[in-house]
Amino acid sequence: MSLFISTAHAAGEAAQQPSMMANLLMIAVFVAIFYFLIWRPQSKRAKEHRSLVESLGVGSEVVFAGGLMGKIVKIEGDFAVVELSRGVEVKIQRASVISVLPEGTLNNL
Repeated sequence: MSLFISTAHAAGEAAQQPSMMANLLMIAVFVAIFYFLIWRPQSKRAKEHRSLVESLGVGSEVVFAGGLMGKIVKIEGDFAVVELSRGVEVKIQRASVISVLPEGTLNNL
């Protein structure tokens, strides 16, 4: 038993803990990485999409999230009526539009 006690007393000092300043610096670095790599680009894309949705008007040729393409016939608040082909109209949410095509694109397909 005394063999174990002497070994415990012979152990060296424990390593020092990093200072509080080093911990705060590490947290600040992680927050900066999160901000510049994730949050800022996402908010920029959201802002561009919001301006795209607000710029939609009657006659715009659009592609929506499902991959369908059509021409906007009527806008009703947050919804738009889109003509996919002659006589085929669907009502979509304006937020589902992912891009606006140049005029005449649907006629050339």
